[in-house]
Amino acid sequence: MDFATAWHDFIERSLEWYRQQQQPLLTERDKQLPSPCELPPATDDQVEWQPVLQASRLDFSAVEQALELSLHQDIKLFYGLYYGGGLAASHPDGKLLLLMPWHEADCDRLKENIIGHILMKRRLKQRETVFIAVTDDEQTVISVLNETGEVFAERVGKEVERKLADNLAEFLQQLQPASTEGI
Repeated sequence: MDFATAWHDFIERSLEWYRQQQQPLLTERDKQLPSPCELPPATDDQVEWQPVLQASRLDFSAVEQALELSLHQDIKLFYGLYYGGGLAASHPDGKLLLLMPWHEADCDRLKENIIGHILMKRRLKQRETVFIAVTDDEQTVISVLNETGEVFAERVGKEVERKLADNLAEFLQQLQPASTEGI
């Protein structure tokens, strides 16, 4: 299964899981910049949402030029297909939250964070990764090794060691939708 199909499939499985649990997908509300994902009505603090396809895919060319590298296609598709508030999942290793840009302005922050992360990896003389999820262990993120597309559990500031999947599609197939509680 290719990555885009696996990503769509995981999103559909997540939406179905939330329907079955009779729980809405909720996230903190950004009062200054609403997201195309928001569903009315919103409270002052929270808003219900659902993933929405981006009208035009997130462009990583400036990031690639600044870093003088090509980002792995799966990374570009992961962040460039949907807007969302992040989807929780359980993995055999624990709970995680898949990161998603909330709106167009959030994409700029995401790009800056990716640049900062890769520059840190270079300073530490470690292989270049791009984070895709946070975990229930604040010292561990889930990352894609840019060179190969393999997915790793990465201890912050450390070289990747624990491979979780050969690619992002395989990793998404290992996940089960879950609530955000505990992440």
